[in-house]
Amino acid sequence: MLADTPDGFGRYYLAQALSTLGKHEQAAEEFKAAGKQGFEPVHCTLRRAGEIRKAGNLEEAEKLIRSTGSEGGARLAEYSYQMGCAMFDRGDTFGAIEYFERAVDMDPHHSQALFSLAFQNALFGNDEDAIQLYERCLSKPPYYLGALLNLGLLYEDQENYPAAQYCFERVLQQDPTNERARLYLKDIEATSDMYYDEDTLKEQHRLEQLLNRPVTDFELSVRSRNCLAGMAIETLGDLTEISEQELLSGKNFGETSLTEVRELMDAHGLTIGQNLHEKSREPDVAIRDMSPQEQQLLSAPVSDLNLSVRSRKCMSRLGIATLGELVQRTPDELLSAKNFGVTSLNEIRAKLGEVNLKLRND
Repeated sequence: MLADTPDGFGRYYLAQALSTLGKHEQAAEEFKAAGKQGFEPVHCTLRRAGEIRKAGNLEEAEKLIRSTGSEGGARLAEYSYQMGCAMFDRGDTFGAIEYFERAVDMDPHHSQALFSLAFQNALFGNDEDAIQLYERCLSKPPYYLGALLNLGLLYEDQENYPAAQYCFERVLQQDPTNERARLYLKDIEATSDMYYDEDTLKEQHRLEQLLNRPVTDFELSVRSRNCLAGMAIETLGDLTEISEQELLSGKNFGETSLTEVRELMDAHGLTIGQNLHEKSREPDVAIRDMSPQEQQLLSAPVSDLNLSVRSRKCMSRLGIATLGELVQRTPDELLSAKNFGVTSLNEIRAKLGEVNLKLRND
């Protein structure tokens, strides 16, 4: 429809359409043509620089951005935004953020600068600021689907499920084939079916406090105390994660001490070894039996996988810091974590597959 447009206005919006389709070299030419035909020449030059940068020529793009300074370009929000993008591509994240903030100061409705700032705030864990910035980004057209998706994920992390659902549904209205939005929406629907009973939560909290109580809080014989200390058993929780046979194998720990510990546990509604199945598992293969390359791979931090914000937060909630700890988890264990759905599981599987690893039982 716009391909044969004769005026700068039409060429400008043709350039925007080409950019959206990822045809950056063609978009750059159309922005150039729009500027030559008198449609905001400086702004078009800056937009052209952005397309050249996306096409992979950062040096030329930065040179073109700076060339507009003598024409008043430095006073435009678009100038600061494009400089921020160039800084980011050079690896200067904080320099980029300064330029994005300057762009928003100049134009509070600069959608792309707001999006970039929101994205960076989310990466640094500033969720509240990120939400506000994404909301501002979406306060007027054009509405970026990426902003809606990211905002939905942040709402979900804050358990604002109706708002998250609204975001994902808006994406699907505009793009019914968007698989990410469809999967995220399924996660939301699954979460909304969960019911947490307040009394159950209180009981869980009481049990956690009980299991964390040190054994020294209770009356035990000196022999029993010394035996438990020798086996590094410090809390009632530790006693739920060891078998009676293991206790009896301890030095000087006999039937008398075992009976004493049984009575202590019974008095508090607990039994020895009741949580053995939850005890931290040992790796299937000892690290010492692995090659140096395998040891290095499993010791690598999960951050090396470049996971999405949602998956990184789930790893943090589960206390998973290394690839070795991650591959010891089963898919069901990961899915039991808050806000960890099928989408995140598939991402983890794909990322592990790239380094020839997989989850336990996969």
